[in-house]
Amino acid sequence: MRALLGFVGSLLMINVCNGLLTSRINRMSSNSSSYLTKEALWLNQTLDHFSPYDDRKFQQRYYEYLDEFRIPDGPIFLVICGESECRGITNDYMSVLAKKFGAAVVTLEHRYYGKSSPFKTFTTENLKFLSSKQALFDLAAFRQFYQESLNLKLNRTNIENPWFVFGISYAGALSAWFRLKFPHLTCGSLASSGVVHPILDYYQYDQQMGESAGPECKAILQEVTQLVERRLPSDGKSLKTKFGAAALHIDADFMYFLADAAAVVFQYGNPDKLCTPMTEAKKANEDLVDAYAKYVNEYYIGTFGVDIEGYTQEYLKKPESTDRLWWFQVCSEVAFFQVAPLNDSIRSSKIDLRYHLDLCKNVFGEGVYPEVDSTNLYYGGTNIAGSKIVFTNGSQDPWRHASKQISSPNMPAYIVTCHNCGHGSDLRGCPQSPLVLEGNSKNCSSPEAVNKVREQMIEYIDLWLSQCHAESWSSM
Repeated sequence: MRALLGFVGSLLMINVCNGLLTSRINRMSSNSSSYLTKEALWLNQTLDHFSPYDDRKFQQRYYEYLDEFRIPDGPIFLVICGESECRGITNDYMSVLAKKFGAAVVTLEHRYYGKSSPFKTFTTENLKFLSSKQALFDLAAFRQFYQESLNLKLNRTNIENPWFVFGISYAGALSAWFRLKFPHLTCGSLASSGVVHPILDYYQYDQQMGESAGPECKAILQEVTQLVERRLPSDGKSLKTKFGAAALHIDADFMYFLADAAAVVFQYGNPDKLCTPMTEAKKANEDLVDAYAKYVNEYYIGTFGVDIEGYTQEYLKKPESTDRLWWFQVCSEVAFFQVAPLNDSIRSSKIDLRYHLDLCKNVFGEGVYPEVDSTNLYYGGTNIAGSKIVFTNGSQDPWRHASKQISSPNMPAYIVTCHNCGHGSDLRGCPQSPLVLEGNSKNCSSPEAVNKVREQMIEYIDLWLSQCHAESWSSM
């Protein structure tokens, strides 16, 4: 969604991306059953891993779940928390994997997000240490810190448990990149909906929305966009008020909000929440703008709890706004600008590359530009030269075209195919938001498809952990 990947958000470990996932749309219940643990622990983390002169530190939050841990040699599953606040270790399919493998589960909150911020305000100057590269070194430092802490608890030295890394969305990309850059620190990685291929003008997002919606629903959504654009010039104020979005003074911001409202159901496995009422309204000759406004107010704003303020550039310019965080990563490193395709678009043509670049300049000032080519050169994009990485994607997820969908040696890729298989469906089940405990697949239109991919995931996790064990024993 708008600010990405939010993955996340929430998914929050249900992370979602703001656009990928986004803090505006990543909402997750704080009910205790949603988490394996919410007890926070803290690490003294290095602010700048690339400077030999800057010795500043900040407090970074992490969590551990040891109920299933097979002492002393069980594996450690590192679940990466992405572009949102991390409130604990989510009770999704990771809890099932922990039981199966006798694993400890740990997760580290991403720098700057939640309570792990080095600064009290997010000025552009203060955000210069927010990047995927710094985040990867955070993970490496944490991995070493936690292993040493565990050895101390178990009264032993120089022992390494086998580690395996997991992540969804942007965190899925970090999972793959961690294995790429630190292969000696993990036996393998799972990149669930891992967006490893930053794209400047990500028009494929809108195209996948249309495919996931199907011809009838797609045509209705396109008609809604056309009707709204036709009414905006003469009746903009009352039209925005109808959608609960009077605060969005910039028309393109408003149209982005309307596009996100539709995208969320396809991204997170709830397509019928939108397509069913809109199709019924069309057949009944009802006003489609009114019907869409009803959906937006009841579902996107009401049930999903989206924050309208997060769509205003005035708010994004405020140094205390946490929505600046993912936008900064978008505007400086990965882009993923969800632009309207040149033809057959659902979203408004106002949402183009110029809109995004102007937003970045308006919010962060001169000199902030998405270095997409450099990012892909550094990590490899879909040509990532890694090993022992499993890539999974949901068939309906608009983000899958920024992920690796074709297998290559030692990097199998799987598509989970079903009507409501979206972002992170292999770990979250269906729908992907709100949270389904233990990632139960029973509500997926094809549970067999989800379970088959999970079986293949488990085979690789088992194989690569076994190889780690063998290498560990051979070195003794």
